[in-house]
Amino acid sequence: MARVSYRSSDVDLMARMMRAEAEGEGKQGMLYVGNVIVNRVNADCLDFKDVRTINQVIFQVQGGNFSFEAVQKGNVFYQRARDSERRLARQNLEYWRDHPAKYALWYFNPYAPCPPTWYGQPHSGQFKNHCYYEPKPGTCDSVYIGR
Repeated sequence: MARVSYRSSDVDLMARMMRAEAEGEGKQGMLYVGNVIVNRVNADCLDFKDVRTINQVIFQVQGGNFSFEAVQKGNVFYQRARDSERRLARQNLEYWRDHPAKYALWYFNPYAPCPPTWYGQPHSGQFKNHCYYEPKPGTCDSVYIGR
């Protein structure tokens, strides 16, 4: 059973975002970004109470800006999805989860060492340039229970 329900258009959208956000970090980096996207669909908490689809996660606006910088600034995001990224997106949607993004809801590139917390959320690990953060214990059980 898939981790979230999805359509082929969701696969394309997610593949485009994974590439735009982490192409320079290879397949593994793109999978981690995809993992965060799926976690946000499953998270019924914090900033993600009202997002239940891939489309809603990708185009979510917080504080007047898109949650993913690539939507606003990235020309790579607006290119067609490639088969290789579609395969990675399907892996995330169906089954793939791994540390440090296994339970992560946030990531960013600080262009410096990863801070121990980000907006009060604990650091779960780093892959190349991206720092990953999962919710504080007891604040988002749906992420830890999710498929």
